[in-house]
Amino acid sequence: MKFRIVFLFVLILGCTEQKTSTDSLLSFLPNDAALIIKINDLTGFKSEFKNNGFFNKIQKTALFGAIKKKTSALAYLAGQSKGILGFYELGKDNYEYLLIADNTPELLATSETTDKLIETFTYQNNPITKFNLDGHEVFTAPLNGKIVLGSSLILVENALRVGQNSNVPHVLQKIFSTADKSKSLNIFLNVKSCGPLLGTQLKIESNLDMTGFADWVSIDFLANQNEISLSGITMANDSVKNFVNLFKGTLPIAERTSNLAPINSNALLSFTFDNYSKFTDNQKKFLDKAIKPDTLFNTIEEVGIIYLNGKKAVILNSYGADNLLEGLKKISKATNDYQGSPVAILENNDLINEAFEPLVTNFNSNFYTVIENAFVFTSDQETLQNIVANSKSGATFNNTDAYRTAKAQLANEASILFVSNDQGIGQVLESDFTAQLLRDVKNAKFDNYVFAGQLVADQNFYHTSSFVSEVKTEISNNTVAPLYTVTLDTDLVTDPQFVKNHRTGKQEIVVQDQDNYLHLISTDGKVLWKKQLDGKIRGKVHQVDIYKNGKLQLAFCTNNQFLILDRNGKEVPPFNKKFEGGNLNPLAVFDYDNNKNYRFVITQGRKIFMYNGQGKVVSAFTYKEAQSAIIAAPQHFRVAKKDYLLFKLENGTLKIRHRAGQDRIKVGAKIDFSNNDIYLYKNKFSLTDKSGVLHQIDTKGKLTKTNFNLSKDHGMFATSKTLALMDDTVLSIKGKKVTLELGVYTAPKIFYIYDKIYVAVTDLQSQKIYLFDSQAKPLANFPVFGNSIIDLIDMDGDKKLELVAKDQENSLIVYKLN
Repeated sequence: MKFRIVFLFVLILGCTEQKTSTDSLLSFLPNDAALIIKINDLTGFKSEFKNNGFFNKIQKTALFGAIKKKTSALAYLAGQSKGILGFYELGKDNYEYLLIADNTPELLATSETTDKLIETFTYQNNPITKFNLDGHEVFTAPLNGKIVLGSSLILVENALRVGQNSNVPHVLQKIFSTADKSKSLNIFLNVKSCGPLLGTQLKIESNLDMTGFADWVSIDFLANQNEISLSGITMANDSVKNFVNLFKGTLPIAERTSNLAPINSNALLSFTFDNYSKFTDNQKKFLDKAIKPDTLFNTIEEVGIIYLNGKKAVILNSYGADNLLEGLKKISKATNDYQGSPVAILENNDLINEAFEPLVTNFNSNFYTVIENAFVFTSDQETLQNIVANSKSGATFNNTDAYRTAKAQLANEASILFVSNDQGIGQVLESDFTAQLLRDVKNAKFDNYVFAGQLVADQNFYHTSSFVSEVKTEISNNTVAPLYTVTLDTDLVTDPQFVKNHRTGKQEIVVQDQDNYLHLISTDGKVLWKKQLDGKIRGKVHQVDIYKNGKLQLAFCTNNQFLILDRNGKEVPPFNKKFEGGNLNPLAVFDYDNNKNYRFVITQGRKIFMYNGQGKVVSAFTYKEAQSAIIAAPQHFRVAKKDYLLFKLENGTLKIRHRAGQDRIKVGAKIDFSNNDIYLYKNKFSLTDKSGVLHQIDTKGKLTKTNFNLSKDHGMFATSKTLALMDDTVLSIKGKKVTLELGVYTAPKIFYIYDKIYVAVTDLQSQKIYLFDSQAKPLANFPVFGNSIIDLIDMDGDKKLELVAKDQENSLIVYKLN
């Protein structure tokens, strides 16, 4: 709750271009100011404001515009002015200000504008001057050697009546005296009176009440080009219900939620206390209701909330998990095991709300698991799996640049800690604040900023710090981070692969489940659509642009069907062709001249069907039937401006044809083909047989053999210059070998991205994904968990790679290589 307020408060600060002054001036301010700003160095603040990147970004927001308009006359304050500025509520959702300053010859630099009107009148024998500067009214009056300046005549008259006899609350005097006068501004927030400050920014239905947070908050303001720091103290009366008093009498400890929050979390909120019993006593007073004695959670010392992909998770960190674990087992039902962590369903999904109100509210604690001494609660299983996967791989929020940037400015131990990126701010604010404010926050583009705040309980007060900064990126950042998992209704039957979204330029994912539903999954892990097909897709899904307009379609074969779908999952006529008898090979797509004049090749037994981009049979292609069944998708290569179409036949014959279908090269030898594809390696058509012999045919038909003595189930992949072989547990890349752990390995797969070679293999037995460079050296932080051959690409255009693989039987997982 506090940090939603802090964020808006920072916006308010950005709009007041002048502030407050000396201790002796405080008694001139009338009582009940909602916000007091002490100006120590107006010139310094103006410089900080002008050059700060965050303030530059918020200047187009509606909130900034409204406050700037209200305080526009303050822009004319002379640069050396010092004073104390108070904001008062006058009417519903309307605030006016009053400034008390030393009476200088020219408090207002009115010479800076030609659009001005000045008139003088009296109030109770006190002269008052009214200025109209660029259409904005402001009033001034001398008072006991000082000068009063206000946006409202009522406030100025009130100040003249009070004189120097304002009844300053003791708590305000106390925090006023502790303010750091070296800072350009000191800010004092009267929490009990400042609620309406944000009234226009709250939804009508919002129940957010900041008046119950504390009594007074003092903040020392500091800004540079890249960051804003707000530090001070918070005071709360013991006899009044205040949120911060939940931590009274407890000591803060170091938070551990960031060690479990996934690296792609948007925000985290942590509450800590060293004495659970004292916390529950404070909780009873705050809630003003009886709470049953609790022994279930009495070892809890941290309540953490993770904001992730629009969802929340709650982490309970304990110094002794045994009793809590046994207690939870009695009120839950075990479901499955995920990466070694047991997952259970709670009988009471309101358990966490009931135990930790008001720290946690409106949270459905449906699922939980245990990671060491931490109990992880989520409303859905996918979020739980995401947390477990990131924790297992070490890809956690505490390893992000945003978190490190924030923690460098904050204390190690805090009663309350909040850290967020721009998306997290939006997620935190959306339940209570207006759509206009959320749009403004989004449009301000804080994508490279981190927002943080903390409160540290001390004796009779609380240290308070807030922080907004550009993220400071470390040069070295070699983490491999699970971005998300997507769970389908049934098991996967195809390996997930990336496909391009022609609208955004980013990559999405296609995968099919065992009920033959093809799913298109967005870049951020949302299922966009699913379409049930007649059967399982054979081989890969191709992307084509049959209309040559930049819009991409998906093309593939099932057992008995050749189909093309648009990006919405709709069939593209006439590409829905069925083949009686089925048993089709994977689809082959040829684009001879890279001009999108596609040839779609479907093979069924001995038969060969070739269609053009209009779905018509290519009559000029004469190779309609082979002498033996074709056992794999045909392949096309271009060498020296000539096309070569290769067909593997069941009888061991390799047919090499040109684009019209006649023989281009005759291969006399029979080959007992392995299950690997054919590759153009060193300008030769290269393939292996089941005995582990590499066969290479040059463009003149010369056949050479190299016996690698590979096992029958070996894997092979090649590019023009790189050959990778997987034989049992030995991976060979360009002749360099590395022996892996015992397991069942997929064939290697080579990716060439951003001028770099990546070679991937997966151990299906231990469910580990390995990634190597062209020198057979493993990439940092591999292996990672996965259960299929991977696909690898820069999914979102940030020059960092993502890989997708099967996770559990019914889910996929996406990792980001940082």
